[in-house]
Amino acid sequence: MIPALLRIDRRSEEYAGTFTLHLSADDGGALPEFMPGQFNMLYAFGTGEVAISMSGSPTGDKGYVHTVRVHGLATQALGRLREGEQIGVRGPFGQGWPLDQVEDRDLLIIAGGLGLAPLRPLIYSLLNGNWKARRVRIFYGARRPEERLYREELPRWSEVFELRQSVDHADTAWPGHIGVITGPLQMAEVDIQSAMAFICGPEIMMRFCIQALRSKGVAESNIYLSMERNMKCAIGHCGHCQWGPNFICKDGPVFCYRDIQSWFQIRAL
Repeated sequence: MIPALLRIDRRSEEYAGTFTLHLSADDGGALPEFMPGQFNMLYAFGTGEVAISMSGSPTGDKGYVHTVRVHGLATQALGRLREGEQIGVRGPFGQGWPLDQVEDRDLLIIAGGLGLAPLRPLIYSLLNGNWKARRVRIFYGARRPEERLYREELPRWSEVFELRQSVDHADTAWPGHIGVITGPLQMAEVDIQSAMAFICGPEIMMRFCIQALRSKGVAESNIYLSMERNMKCAIGHCGHCQWGPNFICKDGPVFCYRDIQSWFQIRAL
C-alpha cells in the first residue's frame, strides 16, 4: 500500500488530453517485471491515485510507461507533472493477457481508442519473440486519424503483423477504413479452430466485437477482454471495483469472456 517514488524521465503528448509518462527509479535500477495487461496505481501527491495500465516493455529494464487520458482530478494532477518530477507508484497488480496460450494460434488483437495502451506490452512481447503465435492481426479503431496512439510505431508494427485501422471521422487524406472497427473485423477471415481474440476498448465497442467474433464461430473460451472499473486499493479490500462475484483489481482486469458473459451482458453493471 506504500507507493514507491519514481521519476518522470520523459513526457510525450499523444494528442490533446492524452499523454504518455516514462518512469524510472532514481538509482537507475531495473523495476520489477510485469505481465502485459497488468496495471499500476499512480499517485499524484496531494490529490490521489488512479489505476493506469502498463503500456511499455514488460521487462522493466527500461522503466515503466503509462498512457493517461485526462478525465478526473487525479489524472488532471498527473497531467500537470513535468519531466524530472516525482510520482508515487504502487504495483504491478492484476491478471494479464494469457500469452502462454497463443502458440500456434490465429491471434486477433482488437483495440479501440485508449484501449491500445494495455495491449501495447503484449505487442512488444510478440515483436521481441518472447511469445509466438502462428498469425497475428491487429485491429485498431479511433475517433480520428490524429487521435490514434503511438502513431510513429504503427508503421513498424504493420511491417511484422497485419494491421487494420479504422477511424470514425476523417477527410479525404485518410487512406484507410472509415467507420467502427467491427467493419474490418467482420470482413476478416477467421480460422475458428485456432482463433484467439484479445480485446480492449470502450465497453460498447467490445460488445459489438464479441458479437462479430461469436457470429464467426469463435469460442467464448477463446475471447479475452480487459475491463475497467473504479479501482481504489488494487488488492481487493475496498470493494470499489466489485463486479458480480469478481474484483476487477485482483481477478482481472483481463477476463475470459466465457467466465464473465452473464455479468457482461447486464448493461450499466
